[in-house]
Amino acid sequence: MKRTAKILALLLALPLAGLTAGCAVGPDYRRPGLDIPGSYRTEIREAADSANTEWWRQFGDPALDAMIDEALANNRNVRIAAAKVEEASGILVQARAPIFPQASYSGTAERQRATEYGATPLSAAIPNPQTAYQVLAGASWEIDLWGRIRRLTESAQANLLATEYARRGVILSLVASVASTYLELRGLDEQLRVSKMTRDAYAATVRLFELQHRYGVISRMNVEQARSQYETAASAIPGIESRIAQTENALSVLLGRNPGSIERGKSILELAMPDIPSGVPSQVLERRPDILQAEQQLVAANARIGAARALYFPTISLTGAYGQASRDLSDLFKGPARVWSYGGSVTGPIFAGGAIYGQVVQAEAARRAALLGYQAAVQGAFGDVENSLVANRKLVEQLQAQERLVRANREYARLSRLQYDGGYAPYATVLQAEQQLFPSELNLAQIRAAAFSSLVAIYQAMGGGWVVEAERRTASPGNTGDREKGAGERPGGPR
Repeated sequence: MKRTAKILALLLALPLAGLTAGCAVGPDYRRPGLDIPGSYRTEIREAADSANTEWWRQFGDPALDAMIDEALANNRNVRIAAAKVEEASGILVQARAPIFPQASYSGTAERQRATEYGATPLSAAIPNPQTAYQVLAGASWEIDLWGRIRRLTESAQANLLATEYARRGVILSLVASVASTYLELRGLDEQLRVSKMTRDAYAATVRLFELQHRYGVISRMNVEQARSQYETAASAIPGIESRIAQTENALSVLLGRNPGSIERGKSILELAMPDIPSGVPSQVLERRPDILQAEQQLVAANARIGAARALYFPTISLTGAYGQASRDLSDLFKGPARVWSYGGSVTGPIFAGGAIYGQVVQAEAARRAALLGYQAAVQGAFGDVENSLVANRKLVEQLQAQERLVRANREYARLSRLQYDGGYAPYATVLQAEQQLFPSELNLAQIRAAAFSSLVAIYQAMGGGWVVEAERRTASPGNTGDREKGAGERPGGPR
């Protein structure tokens, strides 16, 4: 009894030795060398250290702040990403389980009667029917000498981190999408305001000209010219209203709502212009969730090479069982009913028809693909930052030029109207001036919204530590009840 108990205790203690015994085959991960530029191609002027702040609050619109909070709590894509993190956590627990002994129990109760007309008659000393009872506790453990289980655990742990970074990427994209969509909506609102104001002004002109034409002051041509201006402004309104409704619906879905109207805050003219975030290219590698995700996918692919190569080596397993067996239930737990067994096994491949080789080739090819994906993610991130910086700079320049154009067109329209009223210019001059003013005002609203959105693109391209802060808002109190106990743990695996 004591000897058997010691053996079973030894089986339970062996993992501690197994974690340090032997070596894991396959390459250990080392971050590949990257060609990182020392600075951005587009110079950042008047940049502020705001990459790790809740940058959307710089717009100064409480309505936008509330929408982002709502989106983080209710957006379906964020919930899906969180569920995938839980799934990856469970896969990690499953992958690392074979490192430890697998204990089990079993119990059987059986009553059986044999035929008495067989080829060999039953002895009278053997009871018929017979009853048998048995309870057993067993343990088994695979000694991970070659590190196969450790490599699989390393791969699962990297996949878990990759899934977590993917979730952060969803949060980054969600906040940027909500902000840019809201800014687009406010730009459309400004276009609608300008269109309605212009239409109403033209409507007043048409009424005035119809009255003047009735008394022979002006010709019918002047009336129709004014009417064409009115219809031009009126025809622009339905298209803008349609785009507003579609933008509201898109924003509602981002907020986790059914499509519907969206409450407004400050107008596009009242919003403050956020600072451009400062940073160097090397910081993008530490901030961007998609780069961190790609690197963890590379770590996982690298670990799977070792797991595949370990299949060439023998598998060593230890097993043990201890229990009681008896014909009578009353004697089941007496000394003579004791049964036990322990042993070991070694199995290894001799000929597998290339199956193991194929797995190794597959793992090595997957690592090369993951490496290329990581390098592509890094280059794509630098490209995103450069594109967003140059887009912002040029949009600001375009906005300034458009503001000057609108001021000039307004002055042109005012002066032409004065000359027409004074009889010094035909109405065609007024018509020409106002035909230039209306589209320039619409373009100004559109460019102003695009300039704001370009800043959102910069913050999205650079990433930022604010994503970690935003994570705590993604789980509303109503979403935690369906999680199983312990599902939120992030167990680490041996390496």
